[in-house]
Amino acid sequence: MNSFEEVDALVTSNGIDEDEDARHERAMMISNYANIILLAFKVYATIKSGSLAIAASTLDSLLDLMAGGILWFTHLAMKNINIYKYPIGKLRVQPVGIIIFAAVMATLGFQVLLLAAEELIEDDSSEKLSKSELIWTCTIMISATVVKLALWIYCKSSKNDIVRAYAKDHFFDVVTNVVGLAAALLADKFFWWIDPTGAIILALYTMINWSQTVFENAVSLVGQSAPPEVLQKLTYLVMRHPQVKRIDTVRAYTFGVLYFVEVDIELPEELPLKEAHAIGETLQEKLEKLPEVERAFVHLDYECDHKPEHSVLSRLPNNLT
Repeated sequence: MNSFEEVDALVTSNGIDEDEDARHERAMMISNYANIILLAFKVYATIKSGSLAIAASTLDSLLDLMAGGILWFTHLAMKNINIYKYPIGKLRVQPVGIIIFAAVMATLGFQVLLLAAEELIEDDSSEKLSKSELIWTCTIMISATVVKLALWIYCKSSKNDIVRAYAKDHFFDVVTNVVGLAAALLADKFFWWIDPTGAIILALYTMINWSQTVFENAVSLVGQSAPPEVLQKLTYLVMRHPQVKRIDTVRAYTFGVLYFVEVDIELPEELPLKEAHAIGETLQEKLEKLPEVERAFVHLDYECDHKPEHSVLSRLPNNLT
C-alpha cells in the first residue's frame, strides 16, 4: 500500500529535484578532490620512506583517481546531449561507465593476486620495517581509512548510481586499508607470509565484488523485465487513469539504469480522437514522472482481442551490415 501512495504523490509532483542533482555533483567532486589529495600525500610518503607497503597503497590511490575520472566523465557525457545525434539522451552511458570502472578494479585485483601468489611460491620474505616506516605506514593507512569512511557515509545514501559507485569504492578502500594494515603489521611482527596471504584475500574480494557489479550493469542493458512490484505500481497508475475501460498490456524493461514502459489500453470506441489523444498523453506524462521510468509509450485501442502487434527477434537479420 505504501508504494501505491508513493505513486499518487509522485504523479502530482514537479519531477526532477535540482537540489538533489547538486548534491550528487558535490559528492562526486569531494570524492575526486579527496582522491587527489590522498594520492599526493601517499606519493610523498613513498618517496620519504621507500616502503613497499606505502607504494602499494599509493598505487591503489592512483587507481581510485583513474576510476573517479571515468565516472566523472561519464556524468558529464550524460549531461551534454546532442538530441540530433542521441535522440533519447545518453543515460546508457552511466552503466557503461560503471562497467569500465568495475572492470578496472577487477583487473587490479587479479594483478595483486598474481603478485601475492608469486611471493608465496618463491618464499620471498620482505625486510622488517623500521620504526619510522611503521609510523609512516600506520599514519597514512589510518588517515586514508578515516577519510574514506567519511566519504562512504556521505555518498552511500545517494539515489544516483554513479555516486553509489563512488560509495562502493570508498567502502572497499576502508576494508582494504584495514585488512592491508593488519596483514602488514602481523607479517612484520610474526610470520612474513601473512602479508601476501592477506593480499590474496583482498584480491579475491576485489575480483568477486566488482565482477558482480559488471554483471548487474550488463544485465541492465539487455532489456530485462521489471520486477513484479514495479509492474504493480504501473498497473495501479494506469487503472486509476480516467476513461480507461481495460488494460491490455503493461510492460516494463531495462534500457540502462531506468525502465522503458509500454502500455496498451482500451478506450471507448466512440471517443473522439482529440479526447483519446489527451488521455494517452496525460497517462504518458504520469508514467514518466515515476523515478524508475525513463520513457513511456502509450498505445490506444478500442478492443483488446487482437494478436500481439510486435514480434520478438531471436537473431539479427542476415542482411544487417
